Amino acid sequence: MVTIAHHGAVKGVTGSCHQMSLPTGEAVLIDCGLFQGAESVDRELGETQIDFPLDKVKALIVTHCHLDHVGRIPFLLAAGFSGKIYATEATARLLPLVIEDAVKVGVSRDEKLITLVLTRLDQLLVPIPYDQWFDVEGLPQTTAKFRVAGHILGSAYVELNAQGERVVFSGDLGATYSPLLPAPKSPYKADTLIIESTYGDKLHEGRKARRRLLRDTIKRCLQDRGTVLIPAFSIGRTQELLYEIEEIIHRQKGDWEHLAVIVDSPLAAKFTGHYRDLKSLWDKESKRKLRAGRHPLSFDQLVTIDSHGDHLKMVKQLAQSGHPAIVIAASGMCTGGRIQNYLQALLPDPRTDVLFVGYQAQGTPGRDIQKYGPRGGYVYLDNERIDIKAGVHTISGYSAHADQGNLVNFVKRIYRKPSEIRIVHGDDEAKAELAKKLAEIVPQAHILIPQG
Repeated sequence: MVTIAHHGAVKGVTGSCHQMSLPTGEAVLIDCGLFQGAESVDRELGETQIDFPLDKVKALIVTHCHLDHVGRIPFLLAAGFSGKIYATEATARLLPLVIEDAVKVGVSRDEKLITLVLTRLDQLLVPIPYDQWFDVEGLPQTTAKFRVAGHILGSAYVELNAQGERVVFSGDLGATYSPLLPAPKSPYKADTLIIESTYGDKLHEGRKARRRLLRDTIKRCLQDRGTVLIPAFSIGRTQELLYEIEEIIHRQKGDWEHLAVIVDSPLAAKFTGHYRDLKSLWDKESKRKLRAGRHPLSFDQLVTIDSHGDHLKMVKQLAQSGHPAIVIAASGMCTGGRIQNYLQALLPDPRTDVLFVGYQAQGTPGRDIQKYGPRGGYVYLDNERIDIKAGVHTISGYSAHADQGNLVNFVKRIYRKPSEIRIVHGDDEAKAELAKKLAEIVPQAHILIPQG
């Protein structure tokens, strides 16, 4: 039998990295992500270390290119890994952008080092189409297949046929009826399933309800002549929000045509361009809009900020002018990036609204604002205390993660059910609640919540 080890995403929702080993010893990694927030602080070796042996690891399979799934790849390469890195065609196109940004932000801005990492990545990266079995180099009698996960562009869950055993790694699964991307369909069979549980104890608002909340928050912005700040990851979340905001503006009249929608992230702008180029992967609804002459990721009110100087000017302008605007900027958990400058300048302004649309990990500024902001509290940003007078809102449906119902249905629709289910990538409460639900529909399965 194959064995599974977990090198991350077992004490929270970051650092996804799982190892499947054959009885003969050869192994493959599925993802190699960064630890973030409190999870990075708790690790003795630091958030960027490869603290497990690589001598038997022959390949890496990447489910998608969020940092908590790929951010340790530069350190994997530095540690001597030389196997193939398999990814979907879209992920392979986006991954170098993510890795370049990760090295610049977290390691070094030395151009020679960055070029060295990207060159090595290019040598090892193997793009694979969806729904096509491929051999995993270095693992005898082992094939793999990427299936649509609906989380971000290019995201996949992975089916592995390892010497007759079918092992499925969910990666991050998308929510049903999310904008732009089709929902995942369950595999026919799984002997072992490793499944995420980010929202294993919660149900998202329906799409109409969350769009209404987004619209109402923007309406308040127009009335108060303030700014809506949306911390969002540069890939996935930003594009989904633009899609929904374009739809809201399309249905409204009056002052809405004067509302500026600002994407303040060069990386997000690059990803949005790739989303437009890869529209063949969009869902049916999105393609209908294109045929009707609409451009949900490129509309009149959209403003993109590139240089750092223009960014600082925009922060100052919004703080002084009172011109209504929506700002989408990274990072999604407010741990760094341009969103921090907006928060420092605008959190003390009651005309401001902060809208969280994704999971906020414990120990991040985003979680603190989410927790203490509604009570008129404060947050520390760059060691500076910032009083929170802004409105604070959360819409979980735009998380791009499946909720409890989606996760349960994913398992329920596997025709030949797994005999073992491992629940990862979630807080303790989320994993425990999902385990209860799955025990009801797969009572014969051995359900594990790994501890490391």
